[in-house]
Amino acid sequence: MNVRALLRRLWPQRVRTRLTLMYALLFFAAGAALLGLTYGLVASSLPTLPATAKASSQEVNTLNQCKAATSTLKGAPIPASLLAECKQAEEAYSVGTAAGLQAQRQRVLSNLLAFSLVGLAVMTVASGGLGWFMSGRVLRPVRAITETARRASEQHLGERLALTGPRDELKELADTFDGMLERLDAAFSIQRRFVADASHELRTPLTSMRGYAELLQRNPDMSRDDVLLAVRRIEDETRRMGLLVDDLLLLARLDQGRPLDRAPVDLTAMVNDAVSDARAADPARSVSANIEQPVVVTGDDLRLRQAVANLVRNALVHTPAGSPVEVALQAQNGQAEIDVIDHGPGVPAAQRERIFERFHRADPTRSRDQGGSGLGLSIATAVVTAHGGRISVTDTPGGGATFRIELPAA
Repeated sequence: MNVRALLRRLWPQRVRTRLTLMYALLFFAAGAALLGLTYGLVASSLPTLPATAKASSQEVNTLNQCKAATSTLKGAPIPASLLAECKQAEEAYSVGTAAGLQAQRQRVLSNLLAFSLVGLAVMTVASGGLGWFMSGRVLRPVRAITETARRASEQHLGERLALTGPRDELKELADTFDGMLERLDAAFSIQRRFVADASHELRTPLTSMRGYAELLQRNPDMSRDDVLLAVRRIEDETRRMGLLVDDLLLLARLDQGRPLDRAPVDLTAMVNDAVSDARAADPARSVSANIEQPVVVTGDDLRLRQAVANLVRNALVHTPAGSPVEVALQAQNGQAEIDVIDHGPGVPAAQRERIFERFHRADPTRSRDQGGSGLGLSIATAVVTAHGGRISVTDTPGGGATFRIELPAA
């Protein structure tokens, strides 16, 4: 355990250093293997005669004399004594020649080994330097990502790597990092706008309540009707602020991905109830239901009712008095579709993406009492998304807007 910890401590921590060491070690291993193969081939190709003795100068002279005597006799019989001396000198000369060859072989192999080891050491160092240079070039995008990530913060998310070059793993990493920064920038922008809008929405009723409270405090002799009016306005603002806080808490729970109730939900009854509630809220308006067939989905009945009710209320609030509203229910291709159709001014194309954002109002001149808190469509979107569905808006033929909820059918 201590040895492993020591090795982990001694092993370089920087990727560039580790890559350089790996390049050098791999080159050294390959070079050593090649050196061993070359050495073995050269050693096997050189003669390997054993050396048992070495010819002296006297034996060499005797051999020369024997050659001279042989050439002088010209085919005549050679004396036995001379023949024995010649054979002995010849054997000694052969042994001396073999010893010289063996020494030369050892000298060649030693020189080959020495020069190869020196060359291997030099090339290993050179490969380490080349590996350091190449690893630096390869890791340059990683350093750029690191520097950009270090500079990035909530106030500086606009920087992008925009890495060019071949679409390799580093390019994909840089593009993924740019995409992450893009999403973070958008999320922080939405969060800042949400906090600013929520602060404004909460500050407005608080300012009104404080104004009425100060009015009551400064004027203790106010008439009973004025006192009741001030108290009623404080109650109204308190109620509106409570509804706003409840909506914010609901959105926070949905954003956290908390599990919803899962049970069969009869959309037919839900649509009929939403239409009945709308008729009660606006008796002078024509609100109708168009149900092609009974449809059942699996989900949270209370939240889905809230989503449909928000769309219907949105249609009542943002269309002229007396204009009809229809709520249609159908099922096709395994999807349940709820359409809330109005015949008002419609939704401009530039507003169709932002209309589902929190606190967004398509008509900024509309008062809070008329336009609500700006969270109705956001809540509907969050509820539908949590059920695996989607919500969209299109133009109604002849004018108006059609909001559609699509949910997986049970």
